[in-house]
Amino acid sequence: MSTATVTATRTEAITTPDTRKPRRGHLPGQKPFGPLRITAFVVLLLLAIGWLLPFLWAVATAFKTETDAASGDPGWIGAAGPTIDAFTAILSQGNVYTWAFNSLWTSVAITLITLTISALAAYAFSRLDFTGRKWLFVVIIASIVVPPQVLIIPLFYEMLAFNLIDTYWGLILPQVVAPAMVFILKRFFDAIPIELEDAARVDGAGRLRIFWSIVLPLSRPIMASVGIFVFIAAWNNFLWPFLVINDTTLMTLPVGLQTVISAYGVQYAQVMAQAVLAALPLIVVFLIFQKQIVKGVATSGFGGQ
Repeated sequence: MSTATVTATRTEAITTPDTRKPRRGHLPGQKPFGPLRITAFVVLLLLAIGWLLPFLWAVATAFKTETDAASGDPGWIGAAGPTIDAFTAILSQGNVYTWAFNSLWTSVAITLITLTISALAAYAFSRLDFTGRKWLFVVIIASIVVPPQVLIIPLFYEMLAFNLIDTYWGLILPQVVAPAMVFILKRFFDAIPIELEDAARVDGAGRLRIFWSIVLPLSRPIMASVGIFVFIAAWNNFLWPFLVINDTTLMTLPVGLQTVISAYGVQYAQVMAQAVLAALPLIVVFLIFQKQIVKGVATSGFGGQ
């Protein structure tokens, strides 16, 4: 075989693209499932089932009669068959629709106010240079580890001093302080190139104009994630609304449903129906915004307040 023939063969081998079909069940460039990936998948699947089973059990109990629910029968369906008596009792014994509306609008208000305050504070810590900035930010970071229950009594007396007990403002204001959200947003603002703001400043834009027209549009993904976390935390909050709201027309859904359960004694099917009703809006929120939630957890490392 001549040298020219060998060279041509090698050149053809190098330049000819690989036309082999990818392995069945795998996308091009995707690694096949090995023992490690299979093990990780099985472990995660078992963990997911472990997290899901209690909720499914609560749903199943909610559709039982009180007799079947109190009997301790571990079966998914009671002897009398599925029934919606527990939901009917809950919906007929209290102002459920008023409580749901209160939870919705107060959670939205808390979310909007928290986003506004946290975004402005985070931008100030990220871009402004003022005396004591580092130490003040350290204090904010340190406050993240303080349990909210520690502040319950001081906050209650503060609301009492301002005559805000049994008012929407007394319910909303203590929940709009979110140091964890300030920390998350500051980290994101730090990653925005300062050159974009310098160019806008050359064109005559001020701080607020830069923040509104440049920083916020670039921060929509993280703002959406933070907003969802704040909304979920506000909707789920039970302790603070339970302490400051006594008027049944001002109660939120978790507190109102609990008063119904307490007034009529422990009814296990109704307790589970209450849990399902309170969780249903959050399930809808998660199904709609699951991409933003996952992205927010991956970006920030926080799962909520």
